[in-house]
Amino acid sequence: MLRVTEQQLRSWERQGLLDAGATSFSFHDLVALKTLLKLREQHIPPRIISRAMASLKQKLAGVEHPLSELKIISDSGKIAVQIDGQTMDAISGQLLLNYDAADLRKLASFPVQPIEPAVKEREAEAHFQHGLQLEETGAPADRVIEAYEKAIAANPNAAGALVNLGTLCYRMRKFTEAEGHYRRAIEADPKYALAHFNLGNLYDEMGDLSRAREHYEQALAVNSSYSDAHFNLALLCERSGQAMQAVAHWKAYLKLDNGSSWATVARRQLDRLKSSVRMGGQRTE
Repeated sequence: MLRVTEQQLRSWERQGLLDAGATSFSFHDLVALKTLLKLREQHIPPRIISRAMASLKQKLAGVEHPLSELKIISDSGKIAVQIDGQTMDAISGQLLLNYDAADLRKLASFPVQPIEPAVKEREAEAHFQHGLQLEETGAPADRVIEAYEKAIAANPNAAGALVNLGTLCYRMRKFTEAEGHYRRAIEADPKYALAHFNLGNLYDEMGDLSRAREHYEQALAVNSSYSDAHFNLALLCERSGQAMQAVAHWKAYLKLDNGSSWATVARRQLDRLKSSVRMGGQRTE
């Protein structure tokens, strides 16, 4: 991706610019490599880069990986860091431009916290997309799970990764783990219809029809056009002996899907229910 040779990578490892012995690279590592390349293109010697990184880790609290966590630039042959529009020499810590007293107080601690979440979210998204690709290509489940777990580690509120991880656990019949992942996804995004729907499926499978119905209805409250939620609610109502409500959900489903093979099933169930209701002395229209 970055056209860096293995020889160059090992050289940077020996100089302490990269973690030694890496056999694969995360999104975090790629950001660092890209920054390194830009500095080398500006003919900054590796020993100066190494000194600058050590200085930044010492001066800026909470920064462990300056190359990927900070905006590093070359300024007239020196390495500088930009934070909140301010520029500081990476080695000396001196400001490279003149600021008033208020600006100097603002820069005293060089807060980097606003940058870190953005980096973590990008890293989480990269792991999530990797997990999707692995699923699409039929990769082993443990590799897919690892990718989603990395996404969640980078961003605990990665609702998509939580739902997909829950579904993998559901397929393996690890229902307790699946429930935990689905509930965390809903906590992260209460309006995530798929999370409610999948949790409804889980409770349905476990025979807890009351909670299954609750989450199917929550999915519809978020997205009234969620046809699959109508389909599953219709089946659940039939099993609960609530024929009239089942009829309503079959009708709602058919308004949303009138041509698929599932629509044929819905139409057959609806006709059967209408006949049974009429035989019982009730009418439905």
